[in-house]
Amino acid sequence: MSTMTIHEVRLAPRAVVRRPVAASAVRLTRRGRVAVLLLGLAIALAVGVFLGAGSVATEHPGTPAPTRVVMVGSGETLWDIAADAAAATGSDDVRSMVTRITRLNALDSGMVMSGQRIRVPVE
Repeated sequence: MSTMTIHEVRLAPRAVVRRPVAASAVRLTRRGRVAVLLLGLAIALAVGVFLGAGSVATEHPGTPAPTRVVMVGSGETLWDIAADAAAATGSDDVRSMVTRITRLNALDSGMVMSGQRIRVPVE
């Protein structure tokens, strides 16, 4: 018969080799990540304000649409005024004239008040 024996072999400890940390291996803390995020958002906001503040006007002046000022009478509606304006221009489309008058006068709704002065397209 054969016998097996186990001998414990101890190795001498190896020297630990420390490698220098590369300059690009920078770690950010949580506070550092928040600071970088806030800085990026601030830069994006500044760029957006800078680009958004540009003029939207063109270099060439346009010709304004010919209009006349109409005073709203008692019991008169925007539809009545638009119908008169559409008839004066030779058009049958009252709805598009209401839209033009609303845009031209920057009205929020189709409600007009007696005595109010509004601009009406001539053409």
